Amino acid sequence: MSPVPSASLDDARALLAEFPVVDGHNDLPWALREQVRYDLGARDIAGDQSAHLHTDIPRLRAGGVGAQFWSVYVRADLPDAVPATLEQIDCVRQLLARHPEDLAPALTAADMEAARGQGRIASLMGAEGGHCIADSLGTLRGLYDLGVRYLTLTHNSNVAWADSATDEPGVGGLSAFGREVVREMNRLGMLVDLSHVAATTMRDALDTTSAPVIFSHSSARAVCDHPRNIPDDVLERLPANGGVAMVTFVPKFVLQEAVDWTAAADENMRAHGFHHLDTTAAGMRVHAAFEEDHPRPVATVSTVADHLDHMREVAGVDHLGIGGDYDGTAFTPDGLRDVSGYPNLIAELYDRGWSRTDLAKLTWQNAVRVLGAAEDTARALRATRGPSNATLESLDGDVGGTSGNSGTSGNG
Repeated sequence: MSPVPSASLDDARALLAEFPVVDGHNDLPWALREQVRYDLGARDIAGDQSAHLHTDIPRLRAGGVGAQFWSVYVRADLPDAVPATLEQIDCVRQLLARHPEDLAPALTAADMEAARGQGRIASLMGAEGGHCIADSLGTLRGLYDLGVRYLTLTHNSNVAWADSATDEPGVGGLSAFGREVVREMNRLGMLVDLSHVAATTMRDALDTTSAPVIFSHSSARAVCDHPRNIPDDVLERLPANGGVAMVTFVPKFVLQEAVDWTAAADENMRAHGFHHLDTTAAGMRVHAAFEEDHPRPVATVSTVADHLDHMREVAGVDHLGIGGDYDGTAFTPDGLRDVSGYPNLIAELYDRGWSRTDLAKLTWQNAVRVLGAAEDTARALRATRGPSNATLESLDGDVGGTSGNSGTSGNG
């Protein structure tokens, strides 16, 4: 990748000093679970953890991050998703307690602004995948009370009430109970996150919600044809909804060559008798041989900027944000290797003609506005109705439990 001109980098860093990045999705808590079972001393993010993680405090500072939605993701195949989610929330709380000078607990848009004024990184939480509420609106409310401020409706597989982008259609979008989940999230002030969901689910959620939605880490399907990305007809609806699409950096979601390469690599694994996610020594030898003969395509800062240019054209600059998915992906673009790389993206956009006003919206203002709007909607709704005690069975009948087979540790 060509080096970004120093003048543009200087401008980018100056912009981020005033309007830092609100990043919609970082999987550090899951990485800490997987690597050290939450032994935060063994992965002390106060110092350089670049040998193990995409994220630590010095690199967050270097990247100009001012607010982070920490993902409290758990795998869909875990038998006890709710307690595992509580462990993830506890991990975030432990991080905040260990690093109070750098990380500020945040629940509201006002908290985010207060943290920015203090020079601390506002720390919010988002739960990734509706399986973590176990089909229970009471559990949803419990997560909100513990500080979770968005729920991604699905992860890589369907839940009984919502279809995922990467599973076979189950209910055709949102079921009646799924729509009730969205309405209860609106009443709480919890953002409806439409990353990972099927396009049918996106459209049903937009038809149902009375508050702005987010895509915490998704890019443009017109630029890279992957089901995890957002179709243009959905992007076109964001201005009326008020929501924000936060571009992600995962190469297989942003670079078409990487999508095609991944499909070929998976097919090669199956041709040799292995599941495409097999990580046994034998399976990895098959994959390594394929990669030696077919080098993995490399995304760049420019690749991500192409998505933002397109998303801006379709949805408008008031409806864009950033959600890198760091520590939830094994591969990242050149120039965006870890959380220190955001200035490179801002510099690239400066060079493409984005104004300082545009970039302040992208990095900070849009995300803060959307959370504030969700809070405003919740105040109005709570004045007119109480908590919903609907159940999956009462609204959808006997649905036979959740579907899908996403038993993988990859986040994405």
